[in-house]
Amino acid sequence: MTTTLTRPHLSGESQATPFFSVRDIHSYYGESYIVQGVSFDVNEGDVVALLGRNGAGKSSTLRTLARAAEPELKSGEIWLRGEAIHKLKDFQAAQKGIQLVQEDRRIIPGLTVEENLQLAQIAEPKGWPLEQIYQHFPRLAERRKQEGITLSGGEQQMLAVARALARDIKLLLLDEPYEGLAPVIVREIEGIVREIKALGITTIIVEQNAVAALQLANRALILDMGQIVYSGSPDELLANEDLRNQYLAI
Repeated sequence: MTTTLTRPHLSGESQATPFFSVRDIHSYYGESYIVQGVSFDVNEGDVVALLGRNGAGKSSTLRTLARAAEPELKSGEIWLRGEAIHKLKDFQAAQKGIQLVQEDRRIIPGLTVEENLQLAQIAEPKGWPLEQIYQHFPRLAERRKQEGITLSGGEQQMLAVARALARDIKLLLLDEPYEGLAPVIVREIEGIVREIKALGITTIIVEQNAVAALQLANRALILDMGQIVYSGSPDELLANEDLRNQYLAI
């Protein structure tokens, strides 16, 4: 059976300027061609699930959007609120409001929970004050004087998300937030992401647990071999058995 895929929205199809726009990006690790012409738009306040099998290029795409040094963006454009991001380095993209929470969480050894959060706010522009962070993450408030790397996996994930919110955030990029966590902790992290969604923070989430990500998202993208092969609603994707079997194995 032939599967009909929804073509991503491309430049020139709308007069309105998208909140976040990706145009034909191509990224490489050395000679390895990973992100192969990805294009999509994101509306303000959307939660987008970026899905695909292992090795499809999901994390590499997120890193490209955050302007990490690797993979190297060789061509294409990235725009946030009409401002060119593709010309920036990672710290400059972060200053513009793009915050990447990486799979390994990057908690800084030797610093307490609170010191990790304070370090994120050394440079302007700042985001949520500590009081607001602790209101939304009460477990972090309880452990504010505890060394960050001694937290449980779920608590470290909370700290990584909270640290992103401590910056002036326009776009949150979550890379495998449920990876390696027990189901009860996954539900807690899901609750945090739902709260972020309710606050209207635009989010792109990469997650191997496709069903969990689709339950949070109001838009779904599928990557395969570094290319977008589906763009549409989570409900349509969940209802399409052929598509799920072919690209997600669910």
